[in-house]
Amino acid sequence: MKGQSFFILGLIFALIIAVLAVINNDPVQFNYVFGSQKWPLILIILTTAVFGGVMAASLSFVKIVQLRGQVKQKNKRIAELEEEIKQHKPVEPVVEEGPNQPATRTERAQL
Repeated sequence: MKGQSFFILGLIFALIIAVLAVINNDPVQFNYVFGSQKWPLILIILTTAVFGGVMAASLSFVKIVQLRGQVKQKNKRIAELEEEIKQHKPVEPVVEEGPNQPATRTERAQL
């Protein structure tokens, strides 16, 4: 459901950009570091939208890689702890001597 919501929001966003781009097709002066040029506003809008999408995807990819590394470390630690648990032998419970209790397990078995 979460993926479908993002997909629908993406489609709505793309539709809004397309409508804005079609409405704004007049040539405008675009200034960049090495000069300036007249370009249709539709081209500038679409280019900046694509650039923004690429940047968002790149940042998301970096975060995904970091989270996968953390999951891998946690799974490795879990495996180590499970192995450590398997290696431990069960410890017999300590029975305290009391006036009405036998001191050992064998004495209890004889009763």
